[in-house]
Amino acid sequence: MGQMEVDSDTSPMDESKNSADNIQTQLQEEYLKSLEQLEEGQLVDGYVIQVTPDQVFIDVGYKSEGKIPIGEFTEIPKIGDTVSVILITKENKHGEVIVSKQKADVKLFWKNLRQAFQDHTVVEGTIHKIVKGGYDVDLGAGVHAFLPISQSDAQKVDKPERLLGMKTSFYVERLYSDGKVNIVVNRRKWLEEEIEEKRNSFFENTHVGDEVTGAVKSFTSFGAFIDLGGFDGLLHINDMSWGHVTRPKDFVKKGQEIKLKVIRIDPNEKRINLSLKHFTDDPWVHFEDKYHVNDIIKGTVTKLTDFGAFIELEEGIEGLAHISEFSWVKKVQRPDEMLQIGDEVECMILGYDLQAGRVSLGLKQVSANPWDDIEEKFPAGTRLTRKVTKLTNAGAFIELEEGIDGFLHVDDLSWTKKVKHPGSELAVDQEIEVMVVAVEPENRNIRLGVKQLSEDPWQSFAETYKPGSSVEGEVSSITDFGLFVRVPGGIEGLIHKSNLPENREENPDEAIKKYNVGDKIKAVVIEIQPDKQKVAFSIRDYQKKVQRDELSRYMAAEESDDSTFTLGDFLKSKGNN
Repeated sequence: MGQMEVDSDTSPMDESKNSADNIQTQLQEEYLKSLEQLEEGQLVDGYVIQVTPDQVFIDVGYKSEGKIPIGEFTEIPKIGDTVSVILITKENKHGEVIVSKQKADVKLFWKNLRQAFQDHTVVEGTIHKIVKGGYDVDLGAGVHAFLPISQSDAQKVDKPERLLGMKTSFYVERLYSDGKVNIVVNRRKWLEEEIEEKRNSFFENTHVGDEVTGAVKSFTSFGAFIDLGGFDGLLHINDMSWGHVTRPKDFVKKGQEIKLKVIRIDPNEKRINLSLKHFTDDPWVHFEDKYHVNDIIKGTVTKLTDFGAFIELEEGIEGLAHISEFSWVKKVQRPDEMLQIGDEVECMILGYDLQAGRVSLGLKQVSANPWDDIEEKFPAGTRLTRKVTKLTNAGAFIELEEGIDGFLHVDDLSWTKKVKHPGSELAVDQEIEVMVVAVEPENRNIRLGVKQLSEDPWQSFAETYKPGSSVEGEVSSITDFGLFVRVPGGIEGLIHKSNLPENREENPDEAIKKYNVGDKIKAVVIEIQPDKQKVAFSIRDYQKKVQRDELSRYMAAEESDDSTFTLGDFLKSKGNN
């Protein structure tokens, strides 16, 4: 009964005190139990409770904190951060817990490295320096690996130093110890997997018309390859601009990052075609809004060919001026006689084909055609003094004005002289007087003459010497078929050998031998064609004429004597003489 009273006399305050003591006792027991579980050399997690300029204090659940030099941290931690450490000593003579983050890092590193090797997962590292056959790679925690140069990149490494200092990912190819630790890593395999993943993602998620960003990787004659993240797209030279592109390097620079449009994508062939020009409309769509046939416009010469010149009217609109449309008057053999690439010229639109993207241009059409009024400038009968520009076998070209030539035929040099080649009478650059004989604008032909400057001696001769007339001349040449005789006016005619003998008994071939060049002769005109510059003479007929004339005179004299006279008497008298 007394005991019950004692219990009943316990106050509520005392009960609360007893409860707090029990909790404290339980915590101490748990704490002591946790301490017993910690072992030196064990990897444990601690919590940052204080950071000073020199040290980081870590609570590892022991009665005192561990201290770690701040130099062991690559990044200064914040209060509350979890840090893995190795427990070196639970309690030294000063009652301090000794821990090491550095040793923990190494232990964790090797654990993770072996795991990465087994699971074929990547590790991080920095390409530290160039060594024989490759690179030395710093994997951290003081551990280095060898990276063969053949496994260092997805493409051939032309400049090994460009990879130095690069922090990147690797696969662990080998991890073994042969007296010492030997680690070989592979970056190429990781890159190829990354590139393949990016490429597959690109083909799955990209469509024609999408904009993409890439870097100019390399050039070819037909365009540039663009790096889209380890895989390439092609920017063809024709897709760089709507205008004329000669060199890809004029539009993009190596290493330049540019925005492009996808214009073709082929997942099966893994081909990607890109474009710069498709950011703007095709200028041919608006061609008819700006240009019309017969418009005179300015353009720039972009290309010369054997058959003409390509002229850019604006970016993407290029026309052809055929060589035949260069000049009204000049005989242009090659376009570079008149134009050079880069020249700004005026031209006329002669026609166009929107579907084919073609424009026909003319250069000569911007100026008047000088042949249109050539008859007014140089009417027939006009006398001119001009230079010889060219000689041919048939005659000479005479420049009347720039680009306008007249032709002087060899037959129009002289009325009487037989000129075999104009070079015997004329020379290039020689100034001569000529007369315009005929003008044919439709054929672009102007006929000139020198002989027409003087009176035609053939007409004069024909008027003076009719057939049957006697003429005196000089033998100018002798041929097998007769004599050529020069008569007054410089005219040369032929005495055929059949017209040489003075009597029937004489042989014509023997008769020719009687004459020499320079001999003076008398003959009769038997035929004349002044339009063909031909005249024929006869010595035989001349002798007959002389006889007739003598007979006539004799008979006239006898008749005056009132006596009968016969032809027999005349012949008899001639015989007596």
